[in-house]
Amino acid sequence: MSGEQRRIGFHWHLRTVMATHNLWKSTDLKPLLQSRGIHLSDAQIYGLVTTEPQRISSQTLAALCDIFDCSPGDLFEPFVEMRAAKTAHAPPDRALGLRPSPGGPIAHRIRVVEDPDRQTT
Repeated sequence: MSGEQRRIGFHWHLRTVMATHNLWKSTDLKPLLQSRGIHLSDAQIYGLVTTEPQRISSQTLAALCDIFDCSPGDLFEPFVEMRAAKTAHAPPDRALGLRPSPGGPIAHRIRVVEDPDRQTT
């Protein structure tokens, strides 16, 4: 078993691409999509603009590329994040002192300020 896990993700840049074309509202995108045969509800278009889509049809992606004269890579940027994998032989977090134990000391963040009324000698 490998000591690393690969987490695959992507960054969705539609909002940025829209801004470079002076489109600021998701409603501005609807007629542009419709003129290319893509009929999405206002809510679907808003979600497409404001969140990273979990699914997008190839027709919608092609329409966006045509609208903005860009490639899919301009809209969709995949990334791979490497993480250390947990192993069955790793000690529990508590054994490493990473979690507080019941009744143990608790750290508090404090801020030290000078007392303006205190006189120094």
